[in-house]
Amino acid sequence: MKKVLLISCFALLLTTLFAAQAQPYTFALVPKAMNNPFFDLARDGCMDAAEEIGADVECMYFGPGEHTELEQVQIVQDLITQGVDGIAVSPSNSPAMARVAEEAAAAGIPVITWDSDFVAEDFEDRVAYVGTKNYDIGVNLAMRVMEIKPDGGTLCIQSGGAAAANHNERMQGIRDTLAGAESSEPPGERLSGENGWTEIDGCPLYTNDDFPLSVQQMDDILSANPDLDAFVPTGGFPQFVPNAYQQVAEKFREQIADGSLALVVADTLPDQITFLKDGLSLGQVGQRPYAMGYNAMFILQSIVSGEEVAEINFTGLDVCTPDNADTCVSTSTDLTNP
Repeated sequence: MKKVLLISCFALLLTTLFAAQAQPYTFALVPKAMNNPFFDLARDGCMDAAEEIGADVECMYFGPGEHTELEQVQIVQDLITQGVDGIAVSPSNSPAMARVAEEAAAAGIPVITWDSDFVAEDFEDRVAYVGTKNYDIGVNLAMRVMEIKPDGGTLCIQSGGAAAANHNERMQGIRDTLAGAESSEPPGERLSGENGWTEIDGCPLYTNDDFPLSVQQMDDILSANPDLDAFVPTGGFPQFVPNAYQQVAEKFREQIADGSLALVVADTLPDQITFLKDGLSLGQVGQRPYAMGYNAMFILQSIVSGEEVAEINFTGLDVCTPDNADTCVSTSTDLTNP
């Protein structure tokens, strides 16, 4: 009887161990906001990667409904409490999220960043970054502006949150490129005549990813400054409200068409490429959000499997003009590390 009981207990133990091993890893992909169409593509990449990997990985896509720094912090803290196996976060407030990443590390949960990284002093709080080299987005936005306005002029930059590292890096790239000189740290030095470029009063504009507000800001600044030479959003903010953007941009179609207004915008979602083709933009510099979500899953799987991963994993960018609008957007998920 004791022998039968021992065998039964051993079988139960094996069954329990097998069940535990069969449980998939749950990796959370946390965007800045779930009402942003840019992040929808990252979600799709995450889900496709999980399906491709198989039963070993589950993609949990969850974030604030709208851009709210405190809510995002709370969501990541809740994920730590739930005991997910890994977290990939696009931090709205990089310093605040780095502190939460320390909590995750203490709980044995690896954190990687995507889309937006931590600031340099907090790099040790995440295992890896996957996404765009954000400084280069700013560089390419500025280069397109300079093609349209080679003699310089007045400029207004529209950004996201003031504490968003990715947008500050893009702003630095814009300013450094237009000034022809490197600044020491994001968001760079405000332009006041360097290389012929001056930022107007009231700019940069901060949207905090409030898209209707970003359209209103665009309308207000262009209407109040009819001779403005360049308007450059570091994200697709106003174009993420297509009908409203079109109504505002139509007011300035003539200035865009003759190059007196260099309207160059970050991101290359389908509606944005349509605006480019329709003459309501003169350039789009885009990221590859699908690749970010897709690669984030494989990187987290490698981390929990004990494999070494590259700390920096760049996904590349796309530079679109009216001349190459039909072919400029890449669908590749390949990493483009330096």
